[in-house]
This record gives sequence, C-alpha cells and structure tokens, in this order.
Amino acid sequence: MGRLYEFLGLTTGVIVPNMPDDARRQAYAADITYGTNNEFGFDYLRDNMKYHLNEMVQRPFHHAIVDEVDSILIDEARTPLIISGPAEDSSDLYRAVDAVVNELVRDETAYEKDEKFRTVILTDSGSEQVEELLRAAGVLGEGGLYDLHHVAVVHHVQQSLRAHTLFARDVDYIVRGGKVVIIDEFTGRMMEGRRYSDGLHQALEAKEHVEVQQENQTLASITFQNFFRLYPRLSGMTGTAMTEADEFAEIYNLDVVAIPTNRPVSRKDEDDEIYLTEAEKFGAVVTLIRAVHERGQPILVGTTSIEKSEALSDLLTREKVPHNVLNARFHEKEAGIVAQAGAPGAITIATNMAGRGTDIKLGGNVEMLIAQELDDVPEGPERDAAEQAIRARVARDHEIVREAGGLYVIGTERHESRRIDNQLRGRAGRQGDPGNSRFFISLQDDLMRIFGSDRMSGMFQKMGMKEGEAIVHPWLSKALERAQKKVEARNFDMRKNTLKYDDVMNDQRKEVYTQRREFMATEDVSTIVADAQDDVIDMLVSQHIPEKAFAEQWNIEGLSQEVSRIFALDLPLADWSREDGMDAEGMAGRISQAATQAQAARAANIGPELMRFIEKQVLLTTYDAVWKEHLHALDQLRQGIGLRAYGQKDPLNEYKHEAFTLFTFMLEEMRQRVVSLMARVEVTPPPVAVDPFADTAAIHADPEVPGFAANTAAELTPGASPVMATP
Repeated sequence: MGRLYEFLGLTTGVIVPNMPDDARRQAYAADITYGTNNEFGFDYLRDNMKYHLNEMVQRPFHHAIVDEVDSILIDEARTPLIISGPAEDSSDLYRAVDAVVNELVRDETAYEKDEKFRTVILTDSGSEQVEELLRAAGVLGEGGLYDLHHVAVVHHVQQSLRAHTLFARDVDYIVRGGKVVIIDEFTGRMMEGRRYSDGLHQALEAKEHVEVQQENQTLASITFQNFFRLYPRLSGMTGTAMTEADEFAEIYNLDVVAIPTNRPVSRKDEDDEIYLTEAEKFGAVVTLIRAVHERGQPILVGTTSIEKSEALSDLLTREKVPHNVLNARFHEKEAGIVAQAGAPGAITIATNMAGRGTDIKLGGNVEMLIAQELDDVPEGPERDAAEQAIRARVARDHEIVREAGGLYVIGTERHESRRIDNQLRGRAGRQGDPGNSRFFISLQDDLMRIFGSDRMSGMFQKMGMKEGEAIVHPWLSKALERAQKKVEARNFDMRKNTLKYDDVMNDQRKEVYTQRREFMATEDVSTIVADAQDDVIDMLVSQHIPEKAFAEQWNIEGLSQEVSRIFALDLPLADWSREDGMDAEGMAGRISQAATQAQAARAANIGPELMRFIEKQVLLTTYDAVWKEHLHALDQLRQGIGLRAYGQKDPLNEYKHEAFTLFTFMLEEMRQRVVSLMARVEVTPPPVAVDPFADTAAIHADPEVPGFAANTAAELTPGASPVMATP
C-alpha cells in the first residue's frame, strides 16, 4: 500500500519490535503508520515513562483503523499491556505451596470448582487440610491460615489451586524449552513473552516443575479497550462483526455495516450432528473425513485445543489417513501447511483459524509452492520451466478440487462465540468458490456440559437414541445458536462491568499522564516545588494546631518532629509558640520562610541551572514511584471490593469513592516526598585526578569545570535514585 500512498503524496511508516527510538519517531511522524496493537500500546506506556518530551516517539492521537477489529476490541479487549519491574523473589514459596496443593487436589471434596465462571474456592474441610499440610511443610508460622499476617500465603494457595484445577496443559498453555508459554484461546497461537499476572504464571511454573521466574510488579498498564478509546476517531474491519454489533455500539459508539461479498457465496452450511458422547462424535468425524478424502476433496478440521487436535490426529494415524496438524506446537510450519491445505485430498487439522493470515487456495498456493520447491534453483531457463510446470499443476488441481466440491470444513465442537465458528466456516467458499461446512457436537463438549441443559442427555436417551446415532435437525442448530447467544450476552455483561471499574483507573491514568507531560514541558519547575512545599507546611500545621485552639492545646512536639523529618530543619517552634499573637498562620509563615531560605542557600551552592535540572528529575521520579504504588493499591482494592455487596452497598460506587481517596493520598505523598528529597539534595562533584606537579589552587569543584554537570546528570538518570545524602 505504501507505493500507492506515495503516488498520492502521502508518507507511510511501519512499527516493528526492537526498533530504536529514532526510527520509531520517524515512523510515527509519517502521515500513515502501520503496526501491531501491542507495539502501539507499549509505545504509549513507554512514552509516559520518559523524562524529556523530545524522547517521546508518538504524536497526539487522531484516527485508528484496526484490522480484525472484533478480535482486538472484543476478544482481547480485557488483555492488559503491562510494563513491569522485578519484585521480591518468592519462588521457594511457590514450590512449597505447589507441593501442598498437588496433594490436596486429589481430594475433590477439598474445593469447589465453577467452570462456567472459572472460579475455584476451598471448602471448610479443604481449608483445614491446607492449614495442616502447610504447617507440616514449615510454610505456616504462628496463627491460622486466614490470619492477617498470612495474607501472602493465602494468595499463593489460591493461585496454585487455580493453576491445578482450571488451567490444563496443551489447552491453556504448553511447556516448551523449559518455559510455560500461554496459548491464545482465539487464534491457537503461542503468545511468546506474555505472562499471566498476579503470580498465576509462577504457580503454573511450579506445577510443571520448570524454573519459577521472578515475580514482577506493575509500573504502567493499559487495556486495548482503553488504549483505542484514546483515539478521537476509531474504525476497523473484519469478516465477523455482525454478531457483536450491540457491543461495538455501546462500548465504542461504532456502527457495524455489512459489505456484500465480491461474488455470491456458494458454500453449503449443513446442519449440526449431535451425539451422546465425545468418542461417538470423533468416530463420526473420522468416517466423514475418509469419505470426503476418497472423492479428492480437501478437508480442514477445526478443533478447540492442542489436546483435541492431537487426539484426532492419533485416530486418523491409526486409520492410516494421511494428514497435517497445525497447532501451537508446529507454529513454524504454519504458512506452508495452510497454503497447501487446498490441494486435492489434503487433510489439515487446525486449532482455531482466526487471523491465520494465509488464504487457503483451491489446488494449492502457487507462490508458496514455487518458494518451497525452487528455493535453491538459480534464476535461468531451468527455473522458468520448473515454475511453468508448477503453475500448470496447480491450475489442473484447482479444477479437480472445484469439481469435487471445494474445501470441506469440519468443526469438531461449537465455540462459546459464534464468531469463532464463523471464522472457521469462512475458510471455505471464498471468492465464489464451492465448499461445505458441518459441525459435530457431543453432549460431553464444554459448551453443552457447562451451558447446556442437564436434562438434554436423559431426554435424548428416552427418545431411543442409540450409541453411534446422531440427531440432525435445523431446530437443534438454532437451539445451539441461542445457547451461544446467551453465553455471548453473559460475556458482554462481564466485560461491561469490568470496564466500569477500569474507567476509574483510566480517568486517573489520563490525569497523571497529562500532569506528567506538563512537568516535562515546563522548563522551570521551581514554582511547582515551592507550591508543594507550601501545601505540605499548611497540612502539617493544620494537623498539629487545631482551629481556634489555645496555645496549650497545640501539639508542638509532634510538629517539630515532622518538620525535622520532612525538611531536615531544627527550628525553635516551642519558643515561637510562646510569642504573643502567634497563631497557625504565623507559625506556617515562619516554617515556610526557614525552609525557603535553606532551599535558596542550597540552590546558591549548587548553581541555578543544575538546581532546575535536579528539581525536574526529583519531581518526575517521585511521581513515577507514587503512581506505581498507587496501581498496586488499586489492584488490592479491586480484589476485595465485591464483598461490600454483603453490606448492601454498591461495590462500584464504593470502589469509585475509595479510589478517589487513594488518589488524593497519592498526591499528598508525592508532595511530601518531593519536598523531603529537595531538602536533602547534595551534589557530589566528580573525582578529580590530581597532578602532583600542577598548581593545586587551580583544582576546584566548580560547576564551570567541564564534566561537573554532566556527571551529576548521569547520576540522576531515570531508573537510578538521585544522589542524595542527609547533611
């Protein structure tokens, strides 16, 4: 597309991982910038952790066009992008707790699992068992499991329990190269570099006996949902958005418009076949595969997990049916397998087909075949002849496959979301090609088991349904679709509810990042520091000198300690308080005067230019530190706020109120820390190499000496604590 835009007088840029900042800045400066949602989101977070405006790479947001918009704004809407730093190491605790939970899960009465809501809790007997086992393992000290000082142990137990009961190997994650790698439930791909948060990933590592990585703490985070809502204009495209039109309208204020296909769709979508058990269903799938394969039609089989794709592969291998498997394990071969999935008689078993990016062309993909077969053949007549032969072969195969009926898509299970089923189905019948699709379902499938009716199995057996028999009827297909609609509506409600909580943090994030930008844009922040100093003094005085109170009721000793702690000043406050006419305002004025004089003396000693630089660095590093702590506090608050509902209070309103109070505390804490650091700042001059033959009078630590300011600047760079010492 870049060449077309260039012809129209527009510039284009592209963002890829591991690009240097200068190249990123250049790409963002173009009229149109291409990139993945991850890169855009992380650049936004990184920009808001920079210390100079000219280091930032992104421009103000204007218009976003999102490809596969339903996948990004709905399926992955809740995925937070997190920039984190190392926290304290507790890998031994994870391993110790894992050993205990591993023993516990053998007893199914010890916990209650709800697959519909993906939650698990300990029963009363389970809590007692855990307490005994933890005490025997030396993990639990004095007191009970639920005592306040054991809150970290309870958290570890809960995450380990989730890892053992709700997360299955080869379904939710795989173990590869000694690491636990998450599998994307929507695309079936490995998500390298992504980790579950809140200690869950460490619990999975302990469960699988691989190295437990160090825990991280959040430094900055944003969800895709909130990131894309920052754009004044938002649009996107996808083949499967109609089922989610309500959510697009309500959350993003976007209308969904269906564009007719280029050529009429000639695919036949057959009714679902329903079986009693999973074994019968897979037996029927294998029978259909063999029948379709014999007439030369290519087949694409969609499964919901690696485990199911490999189980079906084993069945086909036993029946001596040749096939390819495409899942997270064989990710590297993906493009090649998908490209040739349309060859006559080809059988491809794949986990979810969303966004695979390579079209399945009937007869095979000419370009991919040429690249694969003629990779080491040099340019020349021989290569040209070989290319012509491949093109002729693919053209012949294309006609064979068209005559046979096109691509046959088989779904081995219905997904919770109709969109995922439609994406699989949509692989056949592209650009007017013929094709078929059919879904096979058993009453043991997750969707039927968790969301279907318990009476269904009994009803089918009463109707005289025998083993190996299938029920096929348009009514049943419609009933299944209704069940999927219910699940989608439930998931939408959950996302909408979570978004309400997210909006609270999002508003605070916007405020913090806006203020941070203002700090960076301001050359001289001394007035901001001076205002912070006045605010801190007013707060201290109002805390220790009550309004309209007599001098005897003043807490002068407490005030004196606080002034010493924050300002590092030893002032005769007791003497001042005994003076005639002295009140709270007068006391605040005296403290402010003393603090300002001390600050002016430091500034004169350090030099005005260097002092301005230090003030800005202290302001920004302190703001980052308190914001990081505030994020952690909000996480903790969010986890327990639901319990307020038991007290007949609305958890959301309670969360808003508490979060606002925490935000106010955060700003107060920031002012105190800035003032306290500025009251203690000292600049250490760089070591000067002394020449014994030089005139010693010329050696002095003066800001004019080259390298003095540069050295100090280096010691105040982001990530390192400013050089400060108590006088």
